[in-house]
Amino acid sequence: MSTDARGAQTGAIAPQRVEGVLPIAHYGALGEGRSVALSGLDGGLDWWCAPNMDSPPLFDRLLDGPEGGHFTLAPEGAFTARRRYLPDSNVLVTTFTTDTGEATLTESLNSGNAGRLPWSELARRIDGVRGQVRFGLEMKLGMRARNANPYHSRIGPHTVFHVERLLGLMIHHDRLDIAWSDAGACGTVEVSAGERITVALVVGEEEPLVAPTIEEIDGRIDLTDREWRDWARNVSFDGDQREAFVRSALALKLLLYSPSGAIAAAATTSLPERIGGHKNYDYRYAWIRDAGYTIQAFLAAGLEAESKAAFTWLLRQLRRYGSRVVFTLDGALVPDVSELRAPGYRGSQPVVRGNLAGAQHQHGIYGDIFETAYCFVDCGNILDPASAELLSHIADECADRWRLPDSGMWELQELQDYTMSKVSCWQALARAVELADQGQLPTTCRDRWGRERDRIKDWIETHCLSEDLQAFAMYPGSDKLDAAIALAARFGFDGPERLKLTMAALDRELGAGDFHYRYSGMDQEEGCFLACSFWIAESYARLGDPQEARRRLERLGQALTPCNGVMSEMIDPGTGALLGNTPQGLSHLAHVMALSTLAEIEGGG
Repeated sequence: MSTDARGAQTGAIAPQRVEGVLPIAHYGALGEGRSVALSGLDGGLDWWCAPNMDSPPLFDRLLDGPEGGHFTLAPEGAFTARRRYLPDSNVLVTTFTTDTGEATLTESLNSGNAGRLPWSELARRIDGVRGQVRFGLEMKLGMRARNANPYHSRIGPHTVFHVERLLGLMIHHDRLDIAWSDAGACGTVEVSAGERITVALVVGEEEPLVAPTIEEIDGRIDLTDREWRDWARNVSFDGDQREAFVRSALALKLLLYSPSGAIAAAATTSLPERIGGHKNYDYRYAWIRDAGYTIQAFLAAGLEAESKAAFTWLLRQLRRYGSRVVFTLDGALVPDVSELRAPGYRGSQPVVRGNLAGAQHQHGIYGDIFETAYCFVDCGNILDPASAELLSHIADECADRWRLPDSGMWELQELQDYTMSKVSCWQALARAVELADQGQLPTTCRDRWGRERDRIKDWIETHCLSEDLQAFAMYPGSDKLDAAIALAARFGFDGPERLKLTMAALDRELGAGDFHYRYSGMDQEEGCFLACSFWIAESYARLGDPQEARRRLERLGQALTPCNGVMSEMIDPGTGALLGNTPQGLSHLAHVMALSTLAEIEGGG
């Protein structure tokens, strides 16, 4: 079998590593509401931050190449592989074919009858399908950017591995013969048709560790699959692309950090926006923007529990810290950027922890907050008095600050009067007025909010429309375009004719095949930003051309088929290779909102 130009699977293929790693499209994501693991198509699990998404990685080959930690369970010798998620589930199945037989590997970050387990349990099950297949197991523990030396010990009947404060067990069937060293473990096992071998890791951090039986763990793989399917049945979507809609909703669910309700932007750090480039960031944090968009996506999918949890987290953070941009998953301020000692994905450096956005101000958060509150109320829900008072103060802050320059949606170092930032301020005050008119917010400043809303609109139309570009410019006097302006159609800003001209300009200046760069000049620095193309497709639906929206979404879906429903941040439009951190929440929620909008418009909603 073969790969396509993306380095992604078109059927059963022989996965090939370059510089110790696979193409990003060859990684599937597992999760349980606390952590996310990335498993490669060749059986190598190369990334797992345990017990939490933002913990130091237990396995880090994704960023540390041949020297990195991994947990590999794969046939010995030559093989081909094909992969799929179980229907409506985040349980992953890989089928390996060798000269001697065929076997499947089923992988799950397990949950229990009452939801997320109070420990982390990564389960991997081999089932023989045909003939015999001999598997090799290698677990090499990560050294946390050379800051830790793993070791193992015997505690009672168990061999226990230690990495700094983390404690772990490998539980497995007796037929799997394991040899231990301080660096990890290795072993082999052969399975015939009808035979099953399961191996699992149970880990915890500074806490007593349970030691389940392998039979209990194996049973929880099937339980976890049922739990995912039960959850997916509650996803509300009436369009004809339900499978794609649910798959993106499942990816977003992986990024919901259940201990706090925060939503991680992505599950990884430092995956490059261009191979060999320096634009490598840590996205294992919760942005107000991403949280707001994801809450809206969950509301569109009828997922009220997730929406409520995330909205409560958002309001709690605003009450505690004010209108900041980003927080850690447990609600603290994000640390400054520090570089880690690792070569990076295919040599792309730096590898970092922390994010500079924690010190920025972005006007976009005002629009994100109020659009989220409006969508929450529009579904029949009610704001409590404390939250209403908080939102009222934030509306006053927006009314005072909208004339100031900011860092913009793309977190740029150059402070400017970015058009999209002003649109977000207009959006915030427009929604504040509507919420006040519904009795959800105090009306004391309602008239002032309305006057400032109208001033913002006049300012944008006076300063941001470019005759040369025939579009809204990135900022006044600029010859640059910003794909984020496509969101203005969702927010109800301006008239459709000028926005249609702007969409045509975005295609002309920022388009690369079916995809789009974030803003002018980015074709020299990074790949195309997947969310932008979904935003533009959604805009066509909202601007009266659902046929064009459908055409775009179908083409995007076809182009992204090889990623098996796990989208990263960007794509190389020339080769089709995925780029950037993965799974990327913004890509999936833009997909969900575009499909939801098209289904609503085509259905006459």
